[in-house]
Amino acid sequence: MSILDILKQYTDSSPKPAGEVLSHFDSVAQQSVPATLAPGVAAALRSEATPPLSELVSHLFSQSTPDQKAGVLNEILRSLGAAGLGTGGADLVKRVLGSSALPTSPVTPAQAAQVSPSDAGAFASTVQQQDSSIVDRLGQFYAQHPMLVKSLGVAALGIVMSHMSQQQGASARPGV
Repeated sequence: MSILDILKQYTDSSPKPAGEVLSHFDSVAQQSVPATLAPGVAAALRSEATPPLSELVSHLFSQSTPDQKAGVLNEILRSLGAAGLGTGGADLVKRVLGSSALPTSPVTPAQAAQVSPSDAGAFASTVQQQDSSIVDRLGQFYAQHPMLVKSLGVAALGIVMSHMSQQQGASARPGV
């Protein structure tokens, strides 16, 4: 089944069987480039139908390899650097990374392995309050790791594919 055939099934909000959603997501992820998947992942991270960003990032972080943990922490730090440390940011950086200053070099996998999932989630949530674009950056990061995204469950995957379906429909309309 083509990606377009699959995504057409997600143009409405009718519930789909869990096994079907998981299978569809596997197909869509295999047939999509991360840049196409990323806006859907970001939509799932923002959705009111999924837990708050802190819980989602905490869950994803707990499922990640040390390299993936370092990657997501570095994405969060890039956003934090752009937004500035702000109130509470320095305290959180100190708790997460052991220093109240932004690191001058990327977080290593060994450093990232020492960070708790709850601290990673709190870190993302705090940065989101200062820079909402972090959700798009996290969507881009996690779109490169669809097996992690799959761990978010059926509801989140349905949101990813529904968003992709809407985007596909928008790009197919003239003048859009």
